[in-house]
Amino acid sequence: MRAGQGRAAYAYLAPALLVLIGLLGYPVYQLVLISLHDYGQEQVSGGAPVEFLGLGNYRALLGGEQFWTVLTQTVGFAAVCVGGTLLVGAALAVLATRVRPWARTVLFLAALGAWATPAVAGSTIWLFLFDANLGFVNEVLGTTGFSWTYGRWTAFGLVAAQVIWCSFPFVMITLYAGIRAIPAEVLEAAALDGASTRRIALSVMLPLLRPILLVVTIQSIIWDFKVFTQIYIMTGGGGIAGRNLVLNVYAYQQAFAASEYGLGAAIGVVMTALLLLFTLGYLRALRRSGEAL
Repeated sequence: MRAGQGRAAYAYLAPALLVLIGLLGYPVYQLVLISLHDYGQEQVSGGAPVEFLGLGNYRALLGGEQFWTVLTQTVGFAAVCVGGTLLVGAALAVLATRVRPWARTVLFLAALGAWATPAVAGSTIWLFLFDANLGFVNEVLGTTGFSWTYGRWTAFGLVAAQVIWCSFPFVMITLYAGIRAIPAEVLEAAALDGASTRRIALSVMLPLLRPILLVVTIQSIIWDFKVFTQIYIMTGGGGIAGRNLVLNVYAYQQAFAASEYGLGAAIGVVMTALLLLFTLGYLRALRRSGEAL
């Protein structure tokens, strides 16, 4: 019976799997293929033959100091964004369970407004708010003339705040649904046994919410590791002398600004491999500890 149910499940999933292979598998194959060749503007225009380099683009990429600097910045930036998104989203999810219905509705509408704002529009609005001379924030703080995008860390902080602002609604609503799904009898039983609010949150609610936290964490890591629009717009393409570069912007610069499409594709392959390795490693660690579904 179980074997038959398994075959039926795979049969139902087969159409979606074929669509995913067509939409994701073929582009990834082309990305890998381009990364193995010397593919520049001359090759695109037909002025020169495409030369097979093998791992030449990867050796040039991994052998350069700039790649490791950009990779370190990307990991640090993504870690701040993921941590901030989870912290803000979780705090507001708990708040949503404690306020009155009308306040919760206002909170959800405001969060959905942030979620629905296009990245280009959101980044432009934030730049206007933090403008050195005309920005509302500098006017309130009394720091008129201060440029938030000039310094490396202030620029990264500003972009991270914008990314958290447009990402926390997903975490908030998902965790709110998870909290509401916890049976009230379980919480009441823990309270009757003398557990404090803190103990109930850590020992009862958190274990039940771990599968949901797993989903939102991995999703946030994937989103924040490949941030492009906010960095590109708010730092003017990667900041002064490229000091605010992340891997996605670095790949864009190499592929389209420098017309090194093969090298840009190699950066994309490395990014994809890193995300897959991290996700698989995280899932494996959770399974070993018995925390994953």
